[in-house]
Amino acid sequence: MSWLRIRELVRKEFIQLFRDKKNRPILIIAPLVQLLVFGYVVSTDIRTVTLGFLDQSKTRESRMVIDAFNANKTFHLAYITENPDELEQLLLRRKIDLAIKVPPDFGKQIRKGETASVQILVDGSMSNMAGVRIAYTNLILDGLNQQLIKELHPFRMDYGNIDARIRTWYNPNLYSQNFFVPGIVAFLVMILTLLFTSMAVIKEKEAGTMEQLMVTPISPFELILGKTIPYIIIAITQMIAVTVFAVFWFQIPLEGSIVILSIATCLFLLSTLGIGLFISTIAATQQQAMMTTFFFLLPFFMLSGFVFPIANMPEVVQWLTYLNPLRYFLIVIRGIFLKGVGLDVLWPQLAAMAILGLFVFLGAVRRFRKRFD
Repeated sequence: MSWLRIRELVRKEFIQLFRDKKNRPILIIAPLVQLLVFGYVVSTDIRTVTLGFLDQSKTRESRMVIDAFNANKTFHLAYITENPDELEQLLLRRKIDLAIKVPPDFGKQIRKGETASVQILVDGSMSNMAGVRIAYTNLILDGLNQQLIKELHPFRMDYGNIDARIRTWYNPNLYSQNFFVPGIVAFLVMILTLLFTSMAVIKEKEAGTMEQLMVTPISPFELILGKTIPYIIIAITQMIAVTVFAVFWFQIPLEGSIVILSIATCLFLLSTLGIGLFISTIAATQQQAMMTTFFFLLPFFMLSGFVFPIANMPEVVQWLTYLNPLRYFLIVIRGIFLKGVGLDVLWPQLAAMAILGLFVFLGAVRRFRKRFD
């Protein structure tokens, strides 16, 4: 094996890659733009709940319900109506997120010391957000309930209760950006390495230079190294850039070791580069390589636990996730960013990525050798 031939092939690859003006923004600007867009867009935090209100009681108690929601910054009282049909139409047309109906006997029942009901209507087309909105509404109504009880029963009442003091570790404010942004960093690295590696060999075939490489003294293994080393360097550089951007722009805490993060990135690249090489052996054109790449990307994304918890998936699908390198890399990158854990905790994921990466990469190299020979 000649390192001089590999060095010149790497040099040729970099020149060829950056000579194309279309590749420059994809390699330099696109990752940061995607991180910026995804970091703000992919969020489950609910900052505003648009509210519609139907007051059929017209009493002081019903106005207290309105005031309780107006006093909360999350809720925005957009519509007050006297027509139940109009309230339902507002929900149907997505003018409001949540509707509250106060029945006519609401105030009378409260003054009698009886239980009064309030109807809550929520747009359930997005079930996760609907659940959070209902939880917020229950908190407001629970606080109002305590206030009304004190007014009706001014004397002190002592009764047993649970003193729950909840402490959230690693993400105390439950910011969804802290959960999603590290995952986006991993996903961007996977996209770029898969896409460019899969098309690296195809370009040689389409340009007609593959035959010229075959008649040179370069061996198949040297060609593979020369084709993959540039993308390893680019991937690590992009990983550093988007990590710095995530820490200083989105204020994502980086509690763990950068060295372990670099090792995990290299192990993850074994799988992505191997899959890219495999795609390059089965595709005949760049269009085919790009379509095949996206065929791999979607299952990797869906089965990684990036958005949907793996524990909620069917058992058969859960077994399939063990073949997904992104699953392990997400655990590692979130553990390093948010928890600050080290090798004593992350070694199973690192070992799994190493085994899976070596199997995929060596299999792709073997198939590439046959095609090259």
